[in-house]
Amino acid sequence: MLKHSRLQDVPGLEGIRLHLADDALTVWGAVQAATGESDAPIPYWGFAWGGGLSIARYLLEHPEVVRDRRVIDMASGSGLDAIAAMRAGAAETTAVDIDPFAAAAIALNAKTNRVHVDVLRSDILDDELPDTDIILAGDCWYEERFAARVSAWLKRASDAGVDVLIGDAGRRYLVHDGLRELATYDVRTTTDLEDLGRTRASVYALG
Repeated sequence: MLKHSRLQDVPGLEGIRLHLADDALTVWGAVQAATGESDAPIPYWGFAWGGGLSIARYLLEHPEVVRDRRVIDMASGSGLDAIAAMRAGAAETTAVDIDPFAAAAIALNAKTNRVHVDVLRSDILDDELPDTDIILAGDCWYEERFAARVSAWLKRASDAGVDVLIGDAGRRYLVHDGLRELATYDVRTTTDLEDLGRTRASVYALG
């Protein structure tokens, strides 16, 4: 992973640095070669995406949202939002992702930013709801089946009294029913898989 990434500042988030890739196709090819799988998933952990950037911005501007609370960062990728939550004063944060490369990236990025983040490499969407106070979910609505699963899981969590924050940059599979917009930001993603120019991304509360 280190061979195909470099430590760099995250646009718009002063003081947070991540090991990010400069070229999506190069790091994707490296993942395919390492796993022997030609259909290996996009290395989401190698980039800062619009929805995650918006959540991180929101937490750093409103630290009371996570201060002294237990946080889960769903489909964490690089660990950006988990790191932002800890920087904002969360009591504890668990970053959840099924990708083993993401798990390694989260641990490395947390260490780089001098915060502790627990990493859970598991698909928890069909499990019992975790014991937590707030769930962060950024950039989960890019694929129809996964979007439906994560939306249903987040709805269960919200109905059970867990606070849910969603970050999204206008992807087609996010259903806005039941969402309350909290903030909208101009953000700059770090991947050439999306528009590298500034885009709009919003933070929503569910329920």
